[in-house]
Amino acid sequence: MDALTPTGANGQVAAELGVSAPHPDLKPYRYNPKQAGLKAQEVEKDVLTLARERLRHIYDLFDHVSVSLSGGKDSTVILNLTLEIARERGRLPLDVVFWDEECIYTENVDYIRRVARDPDIALRWLCIPVKHRNACSSEQPTWSPWAPEDRDKWVRELPAEALTELPGYDPTDPAARLSIPELSGLLFTPQQGNVCQILGIRADESLIRRSAVSRRTEDNYIIKDSGGYGGATAVLHPGNVWKAYPIYDWRTDDVWYAPKILGWDYCRVYDAMDKLGFSPAQQRLAPPFGEEPMQRLHQYHEIEPELWDRMVFRVPGAATAKRYSRTELYAFGELPDRPRGLTYEAWLRDLVSANFPEKERAQVSKAIRSHLRMHYRKTADPLAPNVEHPVSGYAWAFFVKMAMRGNFKDRRQPSMKSRTPEEFAHWHAKYRADLQPYLDELAEARATTGETP
Repeated sequence: MDALTPTGANGQVAAELGVSAPHPDLKPYRYNPKQAGLKAQEVEKDVLTLARERLRHIYDLFDHVSVSLSGGKDSTVILNLTLEIARERGRLPLDVVFWDEECIYTENVDYIRRVARDPDIALRWLCIPVKHRNACSSEQPTWSPWAPEDRDKWVRELPAEALTELPGYDPTDPAARLSIPELSGLLFTPQQGNVCQILGIRADESLIRRSAVSRRTEDNYIIKDSGGYGGATAVLHPGNVWKAYPIYDWRTDDVWYAPKILGWDYCRVYDAMDKLGFSPAQQRLAPPFGEEPMQRLHQYHEIEPELWDRMVFRVPGAATAKRYSRTELYAFGELPDRPRGLTYEAWLRDLVSANFPEKERAQVSKAIRSHLRMHYRKTADPLAPNVEHPVSGYAWAFFVKMAMRGNFKDRRQPSMKSRTPEEFAHWHAKYRADLQPYLDELAEARATTGETP
């Protein structure tokens, strides 16, 4: 049982409950203490003081410091804090990179323009055709802001400050366009020395982001950048770029408290979101058409109707996604019923074939296989339809969502929670109760046809 997630008392409970060991044909998943995520610890300093200390340390280490700005609340915090330290150190003007993704609020544009007027800031306002995910349409799963072939559909005119070329990148062929992360290697040159790109990523936003800053105790917030997602299409830099997350331990309340007490400017679209009753957790600025952000397409309709009217004609499927993105049609909330007599494996194949073109179909299938292997590297127990296995955190519902809307940035991860032995036993009972009817259905099908469905 040493390969299972539960250890100590929970490992004994798992053995007593009959939880299977990893699948014999797969290498067991074993936790390496050197790679395991470190637990959060309370410290006496406040997060504002810590962020300033981290930024001073970054300026001690790096020749060039750059801020990635979106106009959102997190990037607003890092912009102002980094600018404060840049002034303190006499390292001006501050390099700021803003990728204008075309379908953004007018208030967002106005805020970026106010930032650009600061003489202590050198803003690079990039309006370049890149590959963006379009989860609104299975037939056209990508779109490109500022694409010249779609000039008649642009939702805005190019801003006067726009930079429309990135040396080393040719976006002429729509099929060969790269995503923003894949192009990160072109933003900085070897002549700039060692570069640190400051990003407003916080650990409480996702497990992946938390794991990124939980791997070591020293300079845990500074990460060597491999360029893009590390894929074959990423444009690699010469090895002189790092990324840093100086506000990784901030919570949403902290992010809003700092501008209030320090008098910082911010994107006024948040005021509109607040007036419309959106909670702080719902108030996000992000590319609107991805798997997760498209749940909030209705915000554009409510906040800036004129912009939304143009977005409908800009990106295929946007109108349908706005209406149904939080329904089972897009695998949110209740999932569609599996056809009786069909195994989940067969159903997943049908769903992937129905929802994605050939290229994306291969990507989604590969991702599903990868997550399935992770489950079976932890236990050979079968997956239940809806209740996550207490060891692996997976259920078939996780894979159905992947088969219906993808998981191209791997943001969706299995549900993993710390449980007492009593909670573990209770969850295992829920898992067995959810699994048994499915096993009975398969047994009935075998008895009727003599074959597994």
